[in-house]
Amino acid sequence: MKHLLRKAAVPFALSLALMAGTAMAQSAAPAAASSSSTAPVAKKSHMQRRMDEVEQQISDLHDELGITDAESTQWSAYAQVMHDNAQKTGEALKDRHQKMESMNADDSMKSYAQLSQLNADNMQKLSSAFSALYAVLTPEQKQTADELFKNRPPRPHAGGHGGKGSKPASASSSAAAPST
Repeated sequence: MKHLLRKAAVPFALSLALMAGTAMAQSAAPAAASSSSTAPVAKKSHMQRRMDEVEQQISDLHDELGITDAESTQWSAYAQVMHDNAQKTGEALKDRHQKMESMNADDSMKSYAQLSQLNADNMQKLSSAFSALYAVLTPEQKQTADELFKNRPPRPHAGGHGGKGSKPASASSSAAAPST
């Protein structure tokens, strides 16, 4: 049950992680961008690692809810929104990071507002897709979902957003808790 609760904040934590990525990108030195482009090809990009995390979150949630063939259409739509949100948010963060050095304070504030709006739009899409899925779940699955999606304090995110070595909160996007 404790493991289930850790995964409960999938959408919320994903959203939170995506917004934390914004703050991290703002504070990253411009040299970090150039050094990452010279990194070995075998090393995964931040975006690829985030997409892998989203994949794992989708898989975990699928297993935890016990999605059946009869629910696969709604599940697939929900999972696709999670993928799309994570992709859009990742692209927006990358774009912002690339432009950061030339941004003035006004541009930076506008950029944050755009990211926040993107996050809000993503969450609306995710919420709609989840409502359609939730409507076809069995009472037992709904009970599991209710437990998984209860509001809980966010957990630290691995990769520098909340502490090295900490296990990522199963959640997002924002991209996912039902994010990215």
